Amino acid sequence: MQKIYFSLLFLLLSLGAIQAGNPDRQGEAGAYELLMDPWARTAGLHSMSTSLVRGVESMNLNVAGLVRINKLDFGFGSTQYLQGTGINLSSAAVSAKIGKSSVMGLSLMAVDFGDIEVTTANQPEGTGGTYSPSFFNLGFAYAHEFENKVSVGLLLRVVSESLANVSAFGFGIDAGVQYVTGEQDNFKFGISLRNVGSPMTYRGEALSIQRPSPNGGSYDVTVDQRGARFELPSLLNIGASYDFRFLEKHRFTVLGNFTSNSFSRDNLGAGAEYAFDERFVLRGGYKTDLGSNDPIQAQIYTGLSAGGSVTFPLSKVEKNTKISVDYAYRASKVWSGTHNISVRIGI
Repeated sequence: MQKIYFSLLFLLLSLGAIQAGNPDRQGEAGAYELLMDPWARTAGLHSMSTSLVRGVESMNLNVAGLVRINKLDFGFGSTQYLQGTGINLSSAAVSAKIGKSSVMGLSLMAVDFGDIEVTTANQPEGTGGTYSPSFFNLGFAYAHEFENKVSVGLLLRVVSESLANVSAFGFGIDAGVQYVTGEQDNFKFGISLRNVGSPMTYRGEALSIQRPSPNGGSYDVTVDQRGARFELPSLLNIGASYDFRFLEKHRFTVLGNFTSNSFSRDNLGAGAEYAFDERFVLRGGYKTDLGSNDPIQAQIYTGLSAGGSVTFPLSKVEKNTKISVDYAYRASKVWSGTHNISVRIGI
């Protein structure tokens, strides 16, 4: 069995090496909504909880953590992305145990751009009409746990982007591994490979143009332009964390995470989380780009994130039946940062 574990780790590392960070390719990918974090628990740690994420949030970071639930897990999230841009994210997810060691999950995330004014070359101030892009992705996940120490997961994600007269469609695959050890499962290690899949191309009536007849006739012909292909923003996450437990009900966790991006600079960061009785939790983190001091090329976020969670029992009989309310904030160098609020119900 250990050979299987190490084979999975080697596969993820090999694929990650192929997709190593390359700032020269920055801007060549598309579907960047796949990198937006719609969940407050992971956003509070700046999406660096690769080693310890669990439940429905794991389908957006490391799908191997999906297996660490009781029976059922539900999640709902709302995000004000870079407040001031008018962009909002909505997310919903569910996961369920299948047998003793397997879990299946379903996740949905949609991006709301609001109403955008229609402008043309002849009417640059606007035509009076509006339009709203439709961006969403749907994920189907499966995770399995071996001997309560190692869990692996795989997720297939369908990606759709469309306007009224043009659209693009694609799919991506996520894979992840988590390893837990220690007397109280103190040490955790995780690797996840995300957004490896098919290139996407825009197609539709918007790419059709009228041109004069090549034979000099008095009529026009319709010509279909080819949309440029673009890749998904694939990346590799490697993270580790350690739990310090004291006075029975207190936990203090430190973590570190490295992200290798295929189409931008790599990231390195660290964070911490404090929990009292696993009911009241505070968390924060800092993440930075590697290899550049150019403020123009720096990421939109300043690197700071913070958040918290409050968990309430829903039943005096079933102790594992709980509801959690989570909040996170990530500071940005322009606009007013990103706010995440999510609710999670475990049964």
